[in-house]
Amino acid sequence: MDIDKLRILGEASQYDLCNYVSLNQENFTSPNLPGIYHARTQSGCQVPLFKVLMSNHCTSDCNYCINHCHNRFDRIEFSPEELISVFLHYYQNHFAEGLFLSSGLPGDADVAMENMVEVARKLRLEYEYQGYIHLKVIPGASYDMIKRAMNLADRVSVNLESATSSGFQELTTTKDYHNDVLRRMKWIGRLKKRHHDLAPSGQSTQLIVGANHETDQDILKRAKWLHKHLNINLSYLSPFEPIDKTPLAGHTKPEEKRTPRLYQAQFLLNSYGFSLDEMVLDDEGFLFLDDDPKLLWAKAHPDMFPLEVNEASYKELLRVPGIGKKSAQRIMDARRNGKTFRKLDEIKKLGVVTKRAEPFIQMNHARQTTLSF
Repeated sequence: MDIDKLRILGEASQYDLCNYVSLNQENFTSPNLPGIYHARTQSGCQVPLFKVLMSNHCTSDCNYCINHCHNRFDRIEFSPEELISVFLHYYQNHFAEGLFLSSGLPGDADVAMENMVEVARKLRLEYEYQGYIHLKVIPGASYDMIKRAMNLADRVSVNLESATSSGFQELTTTKDYHNDVLRRMKWIGRLKKRHHDLAPSGQSTQLIVGANHETDQDILKRAKWLHKHLNINLSYLSPFEPIDKTPLAGHTKPEEKRTPRLYQAQFLLNSYGFSLDEMVLDDEGFLFLDDDPKLLWAKAHPDMFPLEVNEASYKELLRVPGIGKKSAQRIMDARRNGKTFRKLDEIKKLGVVTKRAEPFIQMNHARQTTLSF
């Protein structure tokens, strides 16, 4: 095993997110196991993946990326056989439970895709591996190559990187936002509708936060569009990290709370029935960072509260800070079974964060506290 090659191509893959949290390099394990990445699922479980680039050869000029085509360093790559050997070693020794495979763009997108697809094909057909595979689709890849990838992978993804075409142009001049990226994402969505067995876990994407002029409103508008048109429930958000020897090395990092607040707002849009117009933004289109978006909305609508827990609909309960989808459903289930709530402890046992919910609710028409803000 070429540890140096594995370490270089493993570290270079860290900026492709597969977590529902902000970028955290500590998700990678010790140098003794390069390429092992602990992905956190939406339910909070951690899954160790072998996460690596097939190659760092690249003809793209993405200003944020260490593999920028104008950077001068030794370019290396795995052959399909080399990568399969390393992955099977990790998998058979229980270091990794799945594979997340990406690559630089060495001129022809289908050349890069062919090598990744060959890894997946051999693992499935020759080594009878039935575990998780995530293949990163290279911008500009052909329709047929994307279909082949989806036939072998559990999940595929294309990095959108920017919420707008103009923002994308700030990051790269060698890729076209609508043709190379969005069109490929639409192809994946179309193939998934026609063939439900392809890529059973669907597609995902990633946007970079803070690398260009885009506002939170721009990012949330795109995330909502992706949810509506491509069934992407949650877009991964990567806070921009300035990297030495890249054109954006001196660019300022976004505020630490910005990405987590955007995730919270995205959940409200895609899972809680909020509209983009209901997001509380400043005059420039950015979220306020001191409070979460749901609490800010509630504070801005005192006429909606206090909400009677024993009479409110499921959708109304979801508007209360401290009440999530699971706790709202448990409240509804208990009410259907004849339960009348009278004390905070009763809904606390169902998962409600009562410290947050208390100012906004009443039970059995008795208000719990007085709104004061």
